[in-house]
Amino acid sequence: MTETIINLESVNPIEFFGVNNGKLDVLKKRFPLLKILSRGTQLKISGSPEQIGLAKEKIDLIVQYLERNGHLSENYFEQILGGDDAETVDNFVEKNPNDILVFGPNGKTVRARTANQKKMVQAADKNDIVFAIGPAGTGKTYTAVALAVRALKNKVVKKIILTRPAVEAGESLGFLPGDLKEKIDPYLRPLYDALDDMIPADKLGYYMSTRTIEIAPLAYMRGRTLDNAFIILDESQNTNDLQLKMFLTRIGANAKAIITGDPTQIDLPRNQRSGLEKATRILQNINGIAHVMLDEEDVVRHKLVKAIIKAYDKDHKEEEDHYQKNHR
Repeated sequence: MTETIINLESVNPIEFFGVNNGKLDVLKKRFPLLKILSRGTQLKISGSPEQIGLAKEKIDLIVQYLERNGHLSENYFEQILGGDDAETVDNFVEKNPNDILVFGPNGKTVRARTANQKKMVQAADKNDIVFAIGPAGTGKTYTAVALAVRALKNKVVKKIILTRPAVEAGESLGFLPGDLKEKIDPYLRPLYDALDDMIPADKLGYYMSTRTIEIAPLAYMRGRTLDNAFIILDESQNTNDLQLKMFLTRIGANAKAIITGDPTQIDLPRNQRSGLEKATRILQNINGIAHVMLDEEDVVRHKLVKAIIKAYDKDHKEEEDHYQKNHR
């Protein structure tokens, strides 16, 4: 049996070990054959040389991340421990400062955190239209908004337009209280939340008042030509064919667009088909249009969200198999 001591003096021990040693417990579960003890700013590890070597690689990666970012959520902590190849290093320890998309309020840095989020960034840099498709919590909207804010700050575009179809869970706007803005705002809240993370409140207020940043329901896009803009259509699975075609044909000169959607969460009435599937199918292999698929490995919300998505995917597959079996 071999024993080694790892010094953690360069990082905040609470950030490494977690509240009530929550992250340390995760580390111990990841390497059950090792005896791992914490001593102040040190880790004492005992076990086979091979297992110690594997653990040390992961610990070094976590330390590098904390040295660069200062904070590491338990979700990211688990993802780093779970990665087994060099791509994991590139995903979590950005060696290039240009990987930062936006500096938010109070020095917060906004980056693409997962492999597929990074693909979104690369696709947006090389194409004028990007479809980003995946389940809830994979950072589609957040990454898209960060790209839009970056483009505005770098003067690549003159304005940002964020839009969604005002369709959610079968509810009708007419039954909601308030004037039109008050009826619509709840549907657009995720876009406001993302902007709050990236732009100081006073500056965001100025951008909104001057319509440099515009947030509006999809119906307001009809008849417009959107030049010199970064345009995001969120929740596109809740558009029909004509609505999605209408949006795509609004794109004008020097404009970029990202269309996000989750085909598993369609809230349209039963007699309406989502236009997202058709659009992604017929717009394949067109230069300037990219398609990026995200999955449960890109989930950056609570760690249980990944498990929830997998459970629903499994149930959906079982239902499909049962349907196919009974309708042969």
